[in-house]
Amino acid sequence: MININKLPGRTDDTRIIFAGLPFDHNSSFMKGPADAPPKIREALFSSSSTMWSESGIDLGEKGLVVDAGDLGVSVDGAFTAIGKLVNSILDSGAVPFFLGGDHSVTWPIFEALNTRVPRIDILHFDAHPDLYDNLDDNRESHACPFARIMEKGTVGRLVQVGIRSTTGHQIEQAARFGVETISMQEIHSADGSISGLKEKLIFDNPLYISFDIDALDPAFAPGVSHFEPGGLTSRQAISFIQSLSAPSIAGADIVEYNPDRDRSDVTAYLCAKIFKEIAARIIAPG
Repeated sequence: MININKLPGRTDDTRIIFAGLPFDHNSSFMKGPADAPPKIREALFSSSSTMWSESGIDLGEKGLVVDAGDLGVSVDGAFTAIGKLVNSILDSGAVPFFLGGDHSVTWPIFEALNTRVPRIDILHFDAHPDLYDNLDDNRESHACPFARIMEKGTVGRLVQVGIRSTTGHQIEQAARFGVETISMQEIHSADGSISGLKEKLIFDNPLYISFDIDALDPAFAPGVSHFEPGGLTSRQAISFIQSLSAPSIAGADIVEYNPDRDRSDVTAYLCAKIFKEIAARIIAPG
């Protein structure tokens, strides 16, 4: 288990503690996301770029953002270990930010966070709604986390961005749970601009951001297990993040990067870019 109190560089002013979750046991199609955290970390700290966000926040300022390393997880105890780590980070006064891993890890992250923050909104970027009640006889599948989360009735709003691959069952689930969908068809109908969609990005409750990297078109993010053409451009994704408004951001994750399918680490660097822009919004939620 990671000892948050002994992390190098942590101070009383640390705003974000991030950790890798090398876990892809609940992937339905192919493995690989378990190898993602070190690759994202390598891109994030690469000297080819800086730790500054586009909004002018220096995330490299001493102690502001602290890397907790990767959590050692076993198949059986993974969700319990993730929940304990969330609580340890919250106890330190920092905001938890996780690098997956498959999307199933969002469920235990949110469960732990929700015990401390009783009413949370969610902004979810994805090609898929991940609202299956059960997939392949696995209710913990990476295709099910938002069904598990929404069942409890503690979410204020769930807004899903980039959806372009769903099923009849998931459409029924979205209606059942009152999910708000900003589909790629809707974004395309707005000529690709998000300016007319900004009112949907105003949140009244603390916000959790879950970013499945396959929300991006595979032309921009080839390092994913599920190729689903017609997705967000890098600029659109960043604009959505920069346009949101919330009283605070309670936590975040970036999931489903699969290094086995990447080309020249372009997806790893995109994950690092998304990390920096989300981290900037955690520090200045707007």
